[in-house]
Amino acid sequence: MGKTAVILVLGVILLILAGMNFSGSISSIHWYHRQKVTADDAPKYGRAMGIGTGIIGLCAIVTAALEAVTDWNLDAVIIGGCVVGLGVMLYAQVKYNHGLF
Repeated sequence: MGKTAVILVLGVILLILAGMNFSGSISSIHWYHRQKVTADDAPKYGRAMGIGTGIIGLCAIVTAALEAVTDWNLDAVIIGGCVVGLGVMLYAQVKYNHGLF
């Protein structure tokens, strides 16, 4: 039960951060990851980073909810969500920041 609660709390925190980023506030992203993002691209960058963070958070919440009501081990769901979410975030990072740093 402890693992499920931790995953659920982490998922909720990630969804809150995703909402902030999606709305255009990119202040929660490290300064060196957003230093080359132009003012015109900031809303698009925030939206893309919010989508990536939201995918990870949503997969964490789904995993925690399903593990709470079943005996299934759904680590593959959260791992898949992390891979897809990080892929979206990497795409946004390279496209709008013109590199990783």
